[in-house]
Amino acid sequence: MGGQKPAWMEALYAHKFFAPCSIHDSAKKNEKNICCLDCCTSICPHCVLSHRAHRLLQIRRYVYHEVVRLEDIDKLMDCSNIQAYTINAAKVLFIKKRPQNRQFKGSGNYCTSCDRSLQEPFIHCSLGCKVEFVLKHYKDITPFLKVCNTLQLSPDFFIPQDIGDEETTNHNNNSPHSTIVDEPLTSSSSSDNMSFSCTEFVRKKRSGLYVCGRLANYKINSSSEEDDLMATSMSRRKGVPHRSPLC
Repeated sequence: MGGQKPAWMEALYAHKFFAPCSIHDSAKKNEKNICCLDCCTSICPHCVLSHRAHRLLQIRRYVYHEVVRLEDIDKLMDCSNIQAYTINAAKVLFIKKRPQNRQFKGSGNYCTSCDRSLQEPFIHCSLGCKVEFVLKHYKDITPFLKVCNTLQLSPDFFIPQDIGDEETTNHNNNSPHSTIVDEPLTSSSSSDNMSFSCTEFVRKKRSGLYVCGRLANYKINSSSEEDDLMATSMSRRKGVPHRSPLC
């Protein structure tokens, strides 16, 4: 390999992440935030099933820059002397250089490539800065690479379900060829044996009368007298209000 970078490292620098996936353009959560190290391309969560046997590296964002977890990238190369930052209790490393122009340098540590102020004992602010430093001074990055045969996404990574299959299923269920059979309601002459549970609210607007009755396991066994009584109570009006005489 010599002074050349590995293909997966070139993919980290070249590909644009967090752009919409052209394959799943109409799907939700289609941002390309995963790098397939075997295919050397960026993919979205919907593409994971097609790359499930490959080495996958999740790309995150921190202050508008692309970062990777230190735990993941450390399996691929030696990440010593690179300053890490903490996001949601996880340490991350910046992927690309972040140049910073400084006219005057004070005391302290500075990045070997972009002159960014760093904490001790770090001398690189990103993965790209260390790779550039190694190639410049050692001419070969191979001794800093590690053998990694498997690399999977973190367990908390959200992989959306294939909504295309759900839409197809719903479309087939609602297609003109599908038939909906309604079961007929059977009525019996002996309605005395029928029971039901319901909550009935009756409001009479003109009189302001509210009738609230809760019927539970009530057997329909009403007589003509009860019907008359109910009709009378429903048609009852408020009497004319009487005012007290003026003294």
